[in-house]
Amino acid sequence: MENEKPRISVVIPTFNRWTTLPRAIESVLNQSSQPEEIIVVDNGSLDETMRKVKIHYPSIKLLFEKKIGVSAARNLGIRASKGNWVAFLDSDDEWCQNKLERQILCQKLSLKGERLVHTNELWKKNNVLRTQMKKHKKAGGNIFFSCLPLCCISPSSTLIRKDVFQDIGYFDENLPACEDYDFWLRFCANEEVLFVDDNLIIKHGGHTDQLSKKYWAMDRFRIYALEKLIKTTVLPSEHYKATFEMLISKLDVLINGGRKHKNKSLLYFYTNKKNYWLGSYANSKENNQIKIRKTMEYCGYYYE
Repeated sequence: MENEKPRISVVIPTFNRWTTLPRAIESVLNQSSQPEEIIVVDNGSLDETMRKVKIHYPSIKLLFEKKIGVSAARNLGIRASKGNWVAFLDSDDEWCQNKLERQILCQKLSLKGERLVHTNELWKKNNVLRTQMKKHKKAGGNIFFSCLPLCCISPSSTLIRKDVFQDIGYFDENLPACEDYDFWLRFCANEEVLFVDDNLIIKHGGHTDQLSKKYWAMDRFRIYALEKLIKTTVLPSEHYKATFEMLISKLDVLINGGRKHKNKSLLYFYTNKKNYWLGSYANSKENNQIKIRKTMEYCGYYYE
């Protein structure tokens, strides 16, 4: 119900980040508007995270997810949450003191009943402030087209109605990275978002364990997400056209990369994908999305 009082569950997934986790937790405990609960999901840490959380934060709900991956950890936290709204916080990030208060007010004042509120953010790399590039500029409203090139919503900035996950599904546990890109695409395909244009979170970068450093060619995972979107979601015609064009564009990037680095298997894999999609599109006389979805037999990414 739209007029129901927000009861917020905060979900913090973590893996071997006890050095930064207390900063994240303290930023939630210091909120001017307190959440109903804080849930920390340990994703197989080897730094005694669970023992330390129990000692230093005994009131926090502590869960353990043995399946490695931030999607599995977030999903466990969502399912265990009691609130009607869920806020995510990565264990290396932190919130400003009035983050939740500003989001609650923003949603309350809106007349459209949007189910997702995100905020602007500050970036720090090795504790030095960094300027965001224009391509990372955040916005509200219908942002689907902005979501196609890259992820334009930070999980740590979001406040989401819990019923969203029943409607469009949870984070994709098949994705080792770009799981947020996939989720925002699915959400923004049919819904608008609210945006608080103030820096209400601080994102800390420069860690050796960041996913962007761990995995090469992140567009592999975005291609998977775009394929899945076409396969599983009924899109307005202009959304479908833009999604298809972005898919072909990202396939070209990896094809050119395979050619440049003389990686024959990569080149073969993504050339076949491109030919498949171009053929599917051309063979549908009316460019009918339903026909293409029915003929699609695979979507995946290159593993090597």
